[in-house]
Amino acid sequence: MSVQSDASSDNRAEPASGNGSAPAIPGLPPDWPQRATETLVSRVDEVRVKTSGPAISVARMVVYGVVALPLLVMALILLVIGLVRGLDVLLDRAWLTYVILGGVFTVGGLVLWSKRPKGAARPAR
Repeated sequence: MSVQSDASSDNRAEPASGNGSAPAIPGLPPDWPQRATETLVSRVDEVRVKTSGPAISVARMVVYGVVALPLLVMALILLVIGLVRGLDVLLDRAWLTYVILGGVFTVGGLVLWSKRPKGAARPAR
């Protein structure tokens, strides 16, 4: 025994026009499904941009910082090594190299120390 579905004989399953478009509803424009879909998609995009946009920017900054910080530290270390070796070859006196670079780093440290916020060197109570 076979049970036949009468869905194929149901005329309400197909649109009235027969071309695959939504049935016309009185009082609504004929392209209302497309306009409703576009409005919904644009609203969802606005919400996504306002919520996940800043989160993506922060995540990118963290990732780039994690990559850039070790590279910056290595570059500074290699720069100091290059300065010491270059001045040592140029001046042919190791003690003079250390005096010059020690003076440069001391002056740089004093400049940075003078730029610190007021009360930064006091212990917290």
